[in-house]
Amino acid sequence: MKLIYPYKHKLTFGQKTADSLTKWVGSWTFIFIIILFLIFWVFLNGYFWFKILEGKPFDPFPFIILNLILSSLAALQAPIILMAHNRAAQRDRIRMEYDYQVDKKAEKEVREIKQQLDRVEGKLK
Repeated sequence: MKLIYPYKHKLTFGQKTADSLTKWVGSWTFIFIIILFLIFWVFLNGYFWFKILEGKPFDPFPFIILNLILSSLAALQAPIILMAHNRAAQRDRIRMEYDYQVDKKAEKEVREIKQQLDRVEGKLK
C-alpha cells in the first residue's frame, strides 16, 4: 500500500490567495486599520461639516458612501473566507485519508507480528 503524503500537491493561485487574504483579514492588524479608517472618516466628515457650515460634507451624517465601502468590503471578504474554510476542510480530508492509510498499514504490520509470535509460541510448546 502506497502512502500519499497530504502536503505534496501544489496549490493554485486562487488557493494561495484565499489562504493569505484570510490570514490578513483575520488579523488584529486588519481590525485596527479598519477601526482607524472608520474614526478618520467620521472625524473628516465632522471637520468639514463644522468648518464649512454653508456647504455639506462629502458624505453627510448617515455616511452613505462609508456604508457602501464597508458593504463592498464585506461582500468581497465573505467568499474569500469561505474559500479558505473550504481549503481547510480539504486539508482535513486529505489528512484524514493519510491517517487512515497509516492506520491500515500499522494494522497489517501488527497482524504480521502476531502471526510470527503465534509461530514462535507454537514451536516453543
